[in-house]
Amino acid sequence: MPLFLFVSDLHGSAARYAALEREVVRLQPRALLLGGDLLPHFASIDPVEYVERDFAPLFRRLRDRLQAAFPQVGLVLGNDDTRLAEAPLYRIEQEEGLWVYLHRRRELLAGWPVFGYNCVPPTPFQLKDFERFDVSRYLDPGCLAPEEGLQTVEVPLHELRFGTIMADLEELVGEEDLQRAVLLMHSPPYRTALDRAGLDGQKIDLVPLELNVGSLAIRRLVEARQPQVGLHGHIHESPRLTGSWRDLLGRTHLFSAAHDGSELTLVLFDPECPEQAERLLVSA
Repeated sequence: MPLFLFVSDLHGSAARYAALEREVVRLQPRALLLGGDLLPHFASIDPVEYVERDFAPLFRRLRDRLQAAFPQVGLVLGNDDTRLAEAPLYRIEQEEGLWVYLHRRRELLAGWPVFGYNCVPPTPFQLKDFERFDVSRYLDPGCLAPEEGLQTVEVPLHELRFGTIMADLEELVGEEDLQRAVLLMHSPPYRTALDRAGLDGQKIDLVPLELNVGSLAIRRLVEARQPQVGLHGHIHESPRLTGSWRDLLGRTHLFSAAHDGSELTLVLFDPECPEQAERLLVSA
């Protein structure tokens, strides 16, 4: 029985969620962590309706079936998700305790402190609910600033223009010792095996595009504070391009559950021995 089961980037796929339900019943982890980009594209279905009609019922079925073996569930959203989903996530957490929505929160899961964070550095995409400047107002070529895109929930303009992932993470972790902590963050750290985008040869105004698109702020946090484990998603093609779904920054083990194939990706691990983590690709 694994202590933790980690998945990410399901993008509302009914087949992947059905596979996840089967695997949770089979493996019965103590904790299930979901690393963002969980919902269908917000233009295709109302996110509130999706959470209430499809997402929550899956966890109710698992709870009813597993009873005392139902895992603790922690989740973050990602840049393809929308803030409109936060209201039903918080409400169902408070009313039913099906999960803990971890964005900018710390909670104990399976006895380990887990720190959650949704946001990624600016991308070329229009939806900006969970995009922030990284460590400064610098933009990679081709990317849109948060204030230039779509916000589905009103956010103060000052926050859009000057908020950073770096400042958010400083507030999130404070002075806590992270050596026995787990980070659940949709963006991978910058320049690792987990953040390599398939942008080879592409240019904007003759400027080559950056191939590593993870967060410098997350990398600096990991290097400085050395948590036990970092869990990430976001860049689907990175494991294929780099040949690795895992990396090591100092003593911190980094795992990605992003995948650009049709299968569901599962990462099974115990933070006490992260070097023994396994990655399974399950037909969906």
